[in-house]
Amino acid sequence: MNHPEDLYTLDDAAPTVPAGLHLVAALTGFADAGSAVAQITASITGSLETQLVAEFDPDVLLDWRARRPVITFEHDHITAVEPPRLTLHLVRDELGQPFLFLSGYEPDFQWNRFVQAVTDLAEDLQVVDTTWVQAIPMPVPHTRAIGVTVSGTRADLVESMSVWKPETQAPANVLHLVEHRLAGLGQQVTGLVLLVPHYLSDTEFPDAAVAALSGISAATGLIFPTDAMREEGREFLARVDEQVAGNAELQRLVGTLEQRHDTYMEGNPVASPLTGADGQVPTADSIAAELERFLADRRSAAEDD
Repeated sequence: MNHPEDLYTLDDAAPTVPAGLHLVAALTGFADAGSAVAQITASITGSLETQLVAEFDPDVLLDWRARRPVITFEHDHITAVEPPRLTLHLVRDELGQPFLFLSGYEPDFQWNRFVQAVTDLAEDLQVVDTTWVQAIPMPVPHTRAIGVTVSGTRADLVESMSVWKPETQAPANVLHLVEHRLAGLGQQVTGLVLLVPHYLSDTEFPDAAVAALSGISAATGLIFPTDAMREEGREFLARVDEQVAGNAELQRLVGTLEQRHDTYMEGNPVASPLTGADGQVPTADSIAAELERFLADRRSAAEDD
């Protein structure tokens, strides 16, 4: 029999996990605009106290040829191999509050078993709620705060935080299925989908990570280190603004996005913050082309550093 618990191994040195913790989930794979998920994962696992609780089996869940391990090659030999990992850690936030953090790759295979495994773990570990985060590219301006679409069972968070509440069909992230399963079981669950400017979606956009951590904090009360990210975000946006100021066409495109965003936020009859009355938006290619020089300069500066 293929039991869900066969997908993961509990760590021998795993601590006794107290009941009533928050579960936070952030998986890369389908979409990670602005590298928001990658950045918060690096921040949480790199700056906070963590202890491994469980690790999922990549031989069962992963398409290795699509997401190959990273090797380090030095002159004539391999010195390290870094395979993708999908793990559950016990973490303590900046105030020492414990929570569970599910992070790593989004599975390529065995989705139903994986969803069951996650919901079983949530039940076995008696988590109080689950919060997951994703970031998707949207035609919104970088000059406005990053918006979020909130889903799940927390009506208070939907009311206070959700900027865009569409009625639509879209490809699912595996965590959408986890949310649906948990909600069906009567568990508290919140999904946070960040709306990141599409012309910055291929960059490492610090403000996207700050918005993700802020959303998690609002849902759970957990406190995360964001000072360094906020400073990096200010420098990043200053360089973007410099490029915009020097290009009249880009100024017009960003200005159009700002107008549509502000009209929507004012409660006027616009169907979406992403489009105007004509239903048209600047294309990703048109804006991305204008920022090509900025991105090239940014990569060059990173290489120099």
